[in-house]
Amino acid sequence: MTVHLATLSDSVLLYALVFARTGAMVMLVPGLGNTGVPPTVRLVMALAISFALTPVVAHAYPAAGPQSAVKLIFLIAQEATAGLLVGLMSRIIVSSLDVAGALIAAQTGLSYAQSIDPSMGEQSAIVASFLSLLGAVMIFATDLHHLAIAAIQGSYVLIPPGAALPTGDMAELTVRLVSSSFGLGMQLAAPFIVFGFAVNCGTGLLARMMPQLQVFFVAMPINILTGFMLLMLLIGAMMTLFLNYYTVQMGSFG
Repeated sequence: MTVHLATLSDSVLLYALVFARTGAMVMLVPGLGNTGVPPTVRLVMALAISFALTPVVAHAYPAAGPQSAVKLIFLIAQEATAGLLVGLMSRIIVSSLDVAGALIAAQTGLSYAQSIDPSMGEQSAIVASFLSLLGAVMIFATDLHHLAIAAIQGSYVLIPPGAALPTGDMAELTVRLVSSSFGLGMQLAAPFIVFGFAVNCGTGLLARMMPQLQVFFVAMPINILTGFMLLMLLIGAMMTLFLNYYTVQMGSFG
């Protein structure tokens, strides 16, 4: 089977290839890629970004289109893989808030308070759901979602259309980003980890000194109240640190 560009217009093919890369990114990018977002909204956003981006990246595609169906399918799969890489990287960055929320919930006694995380559609600690939602809102409020579009444009330099996929570099980038995102989650939750350690040591000593005292019923309300106060005081600094990290990591793609 031969694909002739006389039948399949150059423009239609070009827009379809850009849409394959952009649509794959939109499926995973924080905010738009959440399970609560209707598929129609994702489709409209992917089409809008594709139409705006195609004239900018048209020079990256070869002048002669694929001459067989196999080459066309391979090119579309490559474009989708490049878009999935960008979307996955942004998702991994935001997962640092899930790590921080899970650690904070464990240290403040809120790990049993579960809710449906709208970003993944699964149950998670309510603090983790709150932080992930807040992170997505802050990304859109500070216009950092534009970095995802810039990353798609930059991906044409890192992964040119028609070239072999740099699987080794992609794997190294994924591992490095996962480790740094986990480290960021630990940093965000560090004050609560220190607080939890101090509270546990204090309640342990109190239980040894006064065995007849029901330490759990005394320490749990104090633990939760102090945890909420710490979260109220530190939420601004936590979000600032996260947004700076998001800017640096997503900016490296552009």
